[in-house]
Amino acid sequence: MTETYRFIGRSGGCQCGAVRFHAAELRDNPHVCYCRMCQKAMGNLFAALVGVRHEHLTWTRGAPAEFLSSDLAARGFCRDCGTPLYYRFLGGEHVSIAIGAFDEPHTIPLLYQFGIEGRHPSLTHMEDTEVVGTTEDAMPEEARAILSSNHQHPDHDTPVWPRH
Repeated sequence: MTETYRFIGRSGGCQCGAVRFHAAELRDNPHVCYCRMCQKAMGNLFAALVGVRHEHLTWTRGAPAEFLSSDLAARGFCRDCGTPLYYRFLGGEHVSIAIGAFDEPHTIPLLYQFGIEGRHPSLTHMEDTEVVGTTEDAMPEEARAILSSNHQHPDHDTPVWPRH
């Protein structure tokens, strides 16, 4: 892992833009967790997360709501659009932010896998499955219609949202 990756500030937020954050520094633990609690919290087969120490995290617009998923852990999300934003061990030194909530998630490399007891069996051989292509190639009319009516916050900070 390069120092550039670890120390460049990054921003992100929820789908509707009601909650935005800035992480001044990321921990060196970007990972996928397959445990059943992460699956339920994300509504997906896994959670892709990276730690951000509390002192390096600023909520720049709005504030996330929280659900106590156990007596030891909280899950943060946008109360307006429902976007899952983080996992937080109560009393811990950092928050594990959902990598997909960052504006440029592709720049955060996944380095670890946890909770493999919950890993969906087909994920072990995804490289053997058919690749259909991009969304635009697979469903061009639908992709154009969605793009022209998109209410999703853009992948960068904005002074005001929603647009007026």
